[in-house]
Amino acid sequence: MSLRVLKLSRQPYYRWRHQQVTQAELTEAYRANALLDAHVDDPEYGYRFLVGEAAEAGEVMCERTAWRIGRDNQWWSVFAEEARQEREASRATGPRRSREAGLLRR
Repeated sequence: MSLRVLKLSRQPYYRWRHQQVTQAELTEAYRANALLDAHVDDPEYGYRFLVGEAAEAGEVMCERTAWRIGRDNQWWSVFAEEARQEREASRATGPRRSREAGLLRR
């Protein structure tokens, strides 16, 4: 009944129902776990150093994959986070000029 209502094919539905977590999702979860363990141990490291730490733990991945997993989970280096906070603070306190005010002064 639900297959007809949702307009799903029978074979892919039962294949999904048999194994709801794909191998790619499972691999990414293991990689994220290795990166998190490395990040907790050394929060000042960026993703490039965390790749090496994860490889030592047995989860080999490219730097781009480590960057994407870190970005998705918002795991930033301590130094990068401080720099971001300083940038945001300087933007908030700096003088603001509108574009129209600059055109009127000309």
